[in-house]
Amino acid sequence: MEPDLFTAAAEERQEREPAGRPLAVRMRPRTLDEVLGQRHLLGPGSPLRRLVGEGGGGPAGPASVILWGPPGTGKTTLAHVVSRATDRRFVELSAITAGVKEVRAVIDGARRSSGAYGKDTVLFLDEIHRFSKAQQDSLLPAVENRWVTLIAATTENPYFSVISPLLSRSLLLTLEPLTEDDLRGLLRRAVGDERGLGGVVTLPTDAEDHLLRIAGGDARRALTALEAGAGSALDAGESAVTLERLEQAVDRAAVRYDRDGDQHYDVASALIKSIRGSDVDAALHYLARMIEAGEDPRFVARRLMISASEDIGMADPTALPTAVAAAQAVALIGYPEARIILGQAVVALALAPKSNAAYLAIDAALADVRAGAAGPVPPHLRDAHYQGAAKLGHGSTYQYPHDLPGGIAAQQYAPDAVHGKRYYRPTRYGAEARYAEVAERVRERLAGRSPRPERADRGDAGRGEAARGDRAAGEQAGGEPSRPAGAEPGADGED
Repeated sequence: MEPDLFTAAAEERQEREPAGRPLAVRMRPRTLDEVLGQRHLLGPGSPLRRLVGEGGGGPAGPASVILWGPPGTGKTTLAHVVSRATDRRFVELSAITAGVKEVRAVIDGARRSSGAYGKDTVLFLDEIHRFSKAQQDSLLPAVENRWVTLIAATTENPYFSVISPLLSRSLLLTLEPLTEDDLRGLLRRAVGDERGLGGVVTLPTDAEDHLLRIAGGDARRALTALEAGAGSALDAGESAVTLERLEQAVDRAAVRYDRDGDQHYDVASALIKSIRGSDVDAALHYLARMIEAGEDPRFVARRLMISASEDIGMADPTALPTAVAAAQAVALIGYPEARIILGQAVVALALAPKSNAAYLAIDAALADVRAGAAGPVPPHLRDAHYQGAAKLGHGSTYQYPHDLPGGIAAQQYAPDAVHGKRYYRPTRYGAEARYAEVAERVRERLAGRSPRPERADRGDAGRGEAARGDRAAGEQAGGEPSRPAGAEPGADGED
């Protein structure tokens, strides 16, 4: 299609739609059946169905409604659907600009309209959480007596932002973020629908994927970005809203990241290996790429928990609790605030002293068990709490460590097949230096030998500066820990 035809198509579209109306406004659903997402609120007999006169709600309909959900999930859209689906008078106010005076004017008008014409009023109040307690109190008589049907929208938790009397007189409906499938359907509808772009442009898959990523579940944001990209393409006489054109229009680079392909695993692997290598800046870079691409924050948190145990271990025993706390917080909070929690966890893990000794120890023990090096449990360690155990000699020579000086008994614990084998070989990094000394002294006592004198330059090494990351600064006291031949650490990939 030639540039002049694009211009003609754009002018024709402007004639069909009022000038200046944003794409997000033009594409608002006209009926509940056109609404994408929120399926849990749109079933037969649901409050919203009754509010538009479906399901036998009667002329008065159900009680007033408070819609709670993130931006761009359809709160305003649902209110407009109600206004179109009924013959009620519809008034829209925003708590940002309106006050008690405007609310009272609407209520007075609703009472006059009901008395003179028998026409009920629906009041849509956006951002109700911005109203003060006194301002919300002014709504109570109208809601109580159903002079108006209130549809209030909020992005804040209504249990904290809406007064209890108003909350108790309303139905609270929670809206969920739109899924990728919902947004994809919305974008395709906007491209082809006469109310939208009317098919004068196409949207390639890579550009569509980029719109989904930058939308973050917000339908309004997705349509606004699409409109900007389409306008840029039409001005340039192009027939497609390409990824490059979209990047220029919305001033946001596309992150080359496929959550189901190589980029997903490559970037996750690079994040963990940067943490292992103590490069905090590289680790933050890869984390930022994952966040910007819309990666599931719970996936990132799981990788960090594994890394805390695999790559840090006993060099900083607080690393794993830090990662676990981050995972729990992320699950409760989600984006966008989850980025702060993940960032803090990545910084803590990257700068922590490193040791894979615990990781190597359990794998070495598992290798022996799988090779058959197990053998029977020594008789003195076997269960002696059942009748007849004493006749079998179970537990008869067991020494109770708490009754002995130092709390250590010189007795055999491991089966004969692996007696004397050392699986845990601690490093001298961070806090593990202290555990290395402890492990050596305990082993000497278990063998019945007097432990060697404790070295004065060790003691509680790892507490203090070493535990705060001296390993990352190069102050190491031992050799580099090994890695099992051919083993790819589990933290590099997916579950």
